[in-house]
Amino acid sequence: MKIAILGAGNAGCATAADLTLKGHEVTLIKTSHAMHDDNFDYLLKNNGKMTLNEFGEIKTAYINKVTRDINEIKNAEVLIIYIQTNYHEDLIKRISNILVDGQILLINPGYLSTAYVLKHCQNKNIIVAEAESSFIDGRIMKPGYFRVGFRNVRNPIGIYPSNKRKDAIEKLDKLDERFVYLNSVVEAALHNPNLIVHTVGSVMSIPRIEKSKGDFTMYYEAYSRDNVATWKILEKLDSEKMNVLEKLGYNRLSYVEACKYRNSLDEKEDAKEVFLSYAEMDTRAKGPTKVDSRYISEDVPQGLVMLEALGKSLDLPTPITTALIEIASAALGRDLRKEGRTPEKLGQNNIDKILKDSNN
Repeated sequence: MKIAILGAGNAGCATAADLTLKGHEVTLIKTSHAMHDDNFDYLLKNNGKMTLNEFGEIKTAYINKVTRDINEIKNAEVLIIYIQTNYHEDLIKRISNILVDGQILLINPGYLSTAYVLKHCQNKNIIVAEAESSFIDGRIMKPGYFRVGFRNVRNPIGIYPSNKRKDAIEKLDKLDERFVYLNSVVEAALHNPNLIVHTVGSVMSIPRIEKSKGDFTMYYEAYSRDNVATWKILEKLDSEKMNVLEKLGYNRLSYVEACKYRNSLDEKEDAKEVFLSYAEMDTRAKGPTKVDSRYISEDVPQGLVMLEALGKSLDLPTPITTALIEIASAALGRDLRKEGRTPEKLGQNNIDKILKDSNN
């Protein structure tokens, strides 16, 4: 298949290499100059050469095309957005006039960016898919070299509109990315693990992040087996998320159960143990290295602000969500709600369309 990946960071480069190795014709498109320019320049000069080190197994891919020209998306059957969710709306606006009818736009992770597609691409007959989390976890260690830290055993995704679900599944299954299909993009949005683990783990570790000066590994430290109080905060936040899911008509599913579903094939394995084992992996990368990092500046406004807004619209209290937003805003010295995903920004009518579609 012809695939275009918008975003040449860690996940975008790894997925581009992975799909190339699976025999697909991949175009990797850099959408900004914000990060990873040295890696991108290396790819340009070396025929798209990207090496994956997956626990000692070395594979090298030569990505078909590496470019900054977003017009290249016209030639793709499937487009994958792999940029920080803060910039989803701007990118969707940029590509709105380039999209071609019949394409699948897969957003990873989504955080309900389907609403932005409805807002800016109303005249396009496309299918939208939202994923919960990156298919491959890891880091670019040096230009052209990616160390895989983890690969999901299942990748849950939602499809919009529901009447195109069969067509979407037929195409997406060809990617061989272990997809399983949810009832709605709403479930994918609220089961983004970063909504829960990044926000609690980083906001509650702000003094440690500052003191460590780059020598902090959130998963190791915030979610140590001894950190009972931190886990209680996570469970309270998770309960608020599940309350929203339930009120919207979806099943209650805890963070640890969603994590287990993505990461383990052993039905008997304890769900919390799956997460703790994941957190303890020696391939965990350091981070966040500063307070104003994506763990807070992305996942608080794009995740928690959205959750709080949904809670308000449903008359559900979300005190932990609100407290984390307030603390994060105070720490960064700006109002993260103004940067966040509110019904006003997403469009309440677009949210309503998505909810109605999933209930058909």
